Amino acid sequence: MVSEYERQRDANIARNKALLKSLGLDTPLFEPKEKIVKKPKAPKKRKEPPVTNDDGEPAAKVSRGDGDSTAPEESGPIRRSARNRGKTVDYKAEQKISSPMPISFQAGIRVSGNEGPLGSGDGVKRKYNPKVYGHIPHIEVGTWWETREGCSNDAIHAPWVGGIAVGPQGAYSVALSGGYDDDVDLGYAFTYTGSGGRDLKGTKAAPKNLRTAPQSSDQDFDNNVRRLLSRSSETKKPVRVIRGYKLKSPYGPSEGYRYDGLYEVEKAWSEKGLNKGGFKVCKFAFKRLPGQPPLPRRAIEDEDVTPADESAGETKDEDSAVSPPSEQT
Repeated sequence: MVSEYERQRDANIARNKALLKSLGLDTPLFEPKEKIVKKPKAPKKRKEPPVTNDDGEPAAKVSRGDGDSTAPEESGPIRRSARNRGKTVDYKAEQKISSPMPISFQAGIRVSGNEGPLGSGDGVKRKYNPKVYGHIPHIEVGTWWETREGCSNDAIHAPWVGGIAVGPQGAYSVALSGGYDDDVDLGYAFTYTGSGGRDLKGTKAAPKNLRTAPQSSDQDFDNNVRRLLSRSSETKKPVRVIRGYKLKSPYGPSEGYRYDGLYEVEKAWSEKGLNKGGFKVCKFAFKRLPGQPPLPRRAIEDEDVTPADESAGETKDEDSAVSPPSEQT
């Protein structure tokens, strides 16, 4: 038996799909699919034969600590690698050079279906200002990151948690990750539900359940973030869009967070939301700008995405979610 929630969700999805298709999608004839690379088998380690002396007896181990005559006198006892025995090594002059690709990917321990370049990692100093509209220099469409922090460091989407970054003329960027049950993602157009309308004080039963608390009030466009996202539909300023691995969509990456280019907000409206209280939510329709690389789709075995339950449909990041220190957007 179909529940009232399921009936309303399916009706909303059908209506949202019709709206997006009416915008005129620029879907290419060929859509590339993520390449699923099988993990290579780890090679078996060969056990090295024991070292023996001329008499065939096990050789005595050489101390690398206090008795190491090769250690500089002024530096005191130094424990060093056996490969450096007999050498004078200036450890202070050594430099740590970061690798552009995590070691786990280089070694084949982990694989990713993302074919675009890997962006900056955590802890990298930001070079460009994220508070601009449009592309960020040297960050091409398809670039992906393991974490939201890396995405923020490359100035594509500044907040580490929040889903919307706004400026005076509209949104700079939005992140698609999780979302509401009746949101529709057709890749080249999607619907997006605003965040907020929850009691940020929590409850006695769940005092720390802030961002995932059930909706307890109407969303409206008086809220600064939703108002400025709505303003994007008027100014037509391009909005950077990233998709995360939690997104239940065939266009969501199988791992990490991927930059999918620029979109415009075509429409903003308010309607009754999928929540027990029937509170209103703010909805937005995005359309991808033409002239950009095609979006990759998940492999067939990964496209079996089922709608989340009602509680999962209410886990959108809150407006109050802040950017990194000194980066409030």
